[in-house]
Parts: sequence; C-alpha cells; structure tokens
Amino acid sequence: MKITYYGHASLGIEVNGRNIIVDPFISANERASHIDVSSLKADYILLTHAHGDHVLDVETIVKNNSEAVIVSNAEIASYYEAKGYKTHPMNHGGTWNFDFGKVKYVNAIHSSSFPDGTYGGNPGGFVIETDEKNVYIAGDTALTYDMKLIPMRAPLDLAILPIGNNFTMDVDDATIAAEFLEVDRVLGYHFDTFGFIKIEKEVAIQKFANKKKDLVLLEIGDALEI
Repeated sequence: MKITYYGHASLGIEVNGRNIIVDPFISANERASHIDVSSLKADYILLTHAHGDHVLDVETIVKNNSEAVIVSNAEIASYYEAKGYKTHPMNHGGTWNFDFGKVKYVNAIHSSSFPDGTYGGNPGGFVIETDEKNVYIAGDTALTYDMKLIPMRAPLDLAILPIGNNFTMDVDDATIAAEFLEVDRVLGYHFDTFGFIKIEKEVAIQKFANKKKDLVLLEIGDALEI
C-alpha cells in the first residue's frame, strides 16, 4: 500500500491495483501548487465530510476520471448523485466490501456542510482493511473515546490523524489517540495549511517519540509505503 500526501488532509492511496483519493483540497492550497490535480487517477474518492477544504477538487477529479465512485455519508453521496456522479452512500458503523478491500465508516466529532450551505450530514472517518495493510483515516475530529473500538475489529498498521489543533485535535490529543488505537505509527495531516493550524514539527515528532510512537510528517507530494 502506497500513500501519497497531497497537502492539508488530501491523500492518494494505491492498493490492490486501485487508486483512491481522500478529501481532495489541492488547487487552492498554495503549498500544493506543484501538484497537478488534473493528472490524478481515481477509481474511488473518499470524503470524510463536506467542508470546502476537503471537497474542493472532487468535481475536477471526477471529470477526469468518469468512472470514479464517491464514497461518503448518505447526504454527501446524495449531493453528488444529484450532479450525475457515481456514488456509494454509507453511514456510521456500516461496512462495505469494495474491490480493493473493506471500508468501515466510523465516528468523528466535527461539523459538516458544503460551501454553498447544503447540509453535509454527520462527519466521519474510514477504516480500510485490505490483504496488504489496515489503515484508519480519522478525518477532522476531536479526540474521542470511540477510537478505542477500532482495534477491537481491525488491528491497524497505520493511523492518519489530524494534528493542527483549533479545528481538530492537537498533537497531544493525537498521541492519546494513537494509544487508544493501539498503533505505533501515525501519519500526521491537517496542519500548516494556514495560520490557525501551524505546528512545530520537531516538537510534535518528539512528543510522539516520548510515547514510543513514530509520527511521520511527509512533504507535499511525497509518499509512504506500508
């Protein structure tokens, strides 16, 4: 499994011959100006919630990948289905077997509405189980005790957690989340895009190291293989 960081909370995942894009907010991110959105391949687009900094480039990607399936909660799926796009609706606690692996939609504590004001349903995260690795993508969330439930069903190889504070949990809460999730390796995201979520990277890495955890902070465009 290969995970590419496209900045903010945007990811590309290559697994079992499929390309997955998560929460594409790239074209308006100055720090990701070297990423060509029109060249991204997508069989699936996973959306944790409807905020503009997570859905901005959905339609551009779909127009260049006409068979791409948007996977999200029922409200977000309905929003894009009305535009003529292919969707797969989910809701909290639900699991579906896709051709790349199994996806479970899990709880997140945040808010969710589209830039045009349309209700975006309840936010969530995704647990992806494959024959290669198991990954938890938290989405935008506070620290929640529900995270303890995730490893009871699927032991994780990697957790992808927001660490920027202000709109989500901070680094300290993320270290607790890693303990709840029983995972030793964390990919940090949702940080440094704008002033409210700036972090001190070396401090963050050390805080995880103090808990005997590995915090990975990728440069935009770089990839992690697990």
